[in-house]
Amino acid sequence: MADVRLGLGEIAEDRLLGGRLRLLQPVKGHRAGSDAVLLAAAIPELGEGALADFGAGVGTVGLAVALRQPALDVVLVERDPELAALAARNAGFNGLEERVRAVVGTIGERNGDLAREGLKATSMTWVAMNPPFFEAGEVRASPVANRRAAHVTGQSLGDWLKEARRVLRPGGGVSVIHRAEALGGILAGLETGFGAVEIRPVHGQAERPAIRVIVSARLGSKKPAALLPALVLNGADGRFTAFSEALHRGEAWLA
Repeated sequence: MADVRLGLGEIAEDRLLGGRLRLLQPVKGHRAGSDAVLLAAAIPELGEGALADFGAGVGTVGLAVALRQPALDVVLVERDPELAALAARNAGFNGLEERVRAVVGTIGERNGDLAREGLKATSMTWVAMNPPFFEAGEVRASPVANRRAAHVTGQSLGDWLKEARRVLRPGGGVSVIHRAEALGGILAGLETGFGAVEIRPVHGQAERPAIRVIVSARLGSKKPAALLPALVLNGADGRFTAFSEALHRGEAWLA
């Protein structure tokens, strides 16, 4: 199935998690993939809690978690109105519109738009975030608008983690996936208010340096940090390992 939306160009249907998650997303520009799948797999069982997906794009992370956790409410937070509209459409596309909603808002803005959309202080059980990997000026921005927005931000990691701290309930948690090089910035942003930090390196292949880190932490915890076993995505033949394949099919989890 495909159609055309003003601004986003051609939209096509993709399927993730072994076909269980159906996604409408732009053909050109940033597209959901392994980062979103791995972040969703790192969210623990939350019961009847509420999850905020910061930087949701077309809703991949929040929708994947909602499919796995049938009692969970999810708020997809996206700054691009057209992508947010597509995320809302994807919620309905997957039969999740009663538990998942999309809102337009920019992380770190002081105008209160997220609070007006229902993300009030201490309202969320968990926050998932797959923020843009670069701040403005660090890299040459893509000419494709949705790819540029997904990769480059005007807010810092500290801004994103501060917003997470605002919306989380006491004892709630946050999970973030980012470039391995960003680990120092993530840990710095978690110094205020968070504990029980868990760091999982993600390697493309076992003998190569980590390409991603998945970091989780809990608000108000005094538990010390832990370095978790590394996740290796591909074997020597370049194919997914058996565990990596299970993660991508939604048949295994990291939490």
